[in-house]
Amino acid sequence: MHSIPGPGNDLPADTVNLRRRQLLGAAAALPWLLPRQSLASDWPSRPIRIIAAQAPGSSNDSTARAFAEFFSARLKVPVVVENKPGGIGMIAAEAVARAKPDGCTLLCTLHSQLAQAPVLLKKPPIDPSRELTPVASMSTGVGVMVATKGLPANTFKELIALAQKRPVSVGNYGIGSGWQLMVAQLKKLTGAQLDIINYKGTGAMIGDLLAGHIDIGAGSLLGMSGGLASGGLKPLLVISGPRSAKLPGIPTWTDEGISDPVFSNLAECNMLLGPAGLPAGIVSTLATLVRQSVTESEAVRNVREQLGSQDTPLTGEALQRFIGRTWPTYQAMTRTVGLQME
Repeated sequence: MHSIPGPGNDLPADTVNLRRRQLLGAAAALPWLLPRQSLASDWPSRPIRIIAAQAPGSSNDSTARAFAEFFSARLKVPVVVENKPGGIGMIAAEAVARAKPDGCTLLCTLHSQLAQAPVLLKKPPIDPSRELTPVASMSTGVGVMVATKGLPANTFKELIALAQKRPVSVGNYGIGSGWQLMVAQLKKLTGAQLDIINYKGTGAMIGDLLAGHIDIGAGSLLGMSGGLASGGLKPLLVISGPRSAKLPGIPTWTDEGISDPVFSNLAECNMLLGPAGLPAGIVSTLATLVRQSVTESEAVRNVREQLGSQDTPLTGEALQRFIGRTWPTYQAMTRTVGLQME
């Protein structure tokens, strides 16, 4: 055996080589010790799938497809959208959580469903807070409360006055939605008789609203645009987002003197996530792409225009603060209302 020459180096060569191998092995086992970008140096090595948790035609699907177009152009690989609706978003979420965390399988879903799964489901297939990596969120824009054209109430105040005298039927596009929880809180604050009728999606609910089978409902500006344009639906209140030029004169909760923080904390957004363990370099690159898409992608701009979305996408610490503020509100309200699914 011989020593490695050098000042103060009298260790045998075999010992030095062994220690080098041990150090390299330790570094490989601790990926956070490596430079952030090196983790994503060969990404993406294959086409990317974005799994959308809602059906085609939804704001969630439209957002996912706009992202896919922009990501594909920038990353120079095919990016496809696959819809897996159902199970309050858990079918799509589980598919992504079980995927390899290489940045080639992503989830686009309503964040409320991720917040709700642990309390709505007796046996949720995954724990969203532990088995998914949040990347970015984008608001679903302006949410609007609407009434069927035959309802004898043309303003929010008239609706509440009517519902204090007799029951008003309320369409709900999904069990545990922010809208359902808002209605529960509104009943508590006003004593209004608002009777929830649950639907599996916005489309069926809008059909019954237009037919006059139910009195009021709510959804995104994009989802309600056809009924509003035809005159079959009339807007009563902006339930999320700012006042909109597309809904002139329609007030917000605050305008109507309702300042309960529950209503602002039940904000809805489409969230982009990956599996747990997604390398920080990939998270950073995707987050940057989402932020850039707001100004650089015509497809994203068009979706945001249709939704009335004016927010700045949340990433990094701002996204974590948003989750920390809103998810507990969803869960607390759901327990208070006593909602649960099998």
